Amino acid sequence: MKEEIANPYPGNRCFFCGCDNPMGLKLKFYWDKEKGEAYTEYDPDEHFVGQGDILHGAIQMGLLDEIMGWTCYVFSKQMSVTSDFSVKFHRPTYICAGVLRVTCRIISNEGSKVYMSATLSNHAGEECTTATGTFHILPEDRFHRLVWNPN
Repeated sequence: MKEEIANPYPGNRCFFCGCDNPMGLKLKFYWDKEKGEAYTEYDPDEHFVGQGDILHGAIQMGLLDEIMGWTCYVFSKQMSVTSDFSVKFHRPTYICAGVLRVTCRIISNEGSKVYMSATLSNHAGEECTTATGTFHILPEDRFHRLVWNPN
């Protein structure tokens, strides 16, 4: 069973999930209780191409980082920041070849640190790009002090 993960900051300008970013992807994120994972789906636009017909690697990494952030939010009900991120490109991720699926699971947690693994799969379900990451959960007041420019 899936349920949409409510955005705790619906008016934000995040490139990946922000509703108020006219250039953003405006992704929706879901929690699959049966699989114990968060996921989103994305049909990449041509202007995010890298070389040839391959989705730019920075966009792939951003999708994987973003799904980890949402997974951490479901786990902790608090905002978090990326403290470590490692990616592996296994096969080309082509644009205009169908909808991509991005999934994430929690590996473990130690206090305020959450360790996760994420996968970007093509329309055929083949793993294209994988990542592992560590996110640091922050209290809301500290999160706001960190992410909003004081000037």
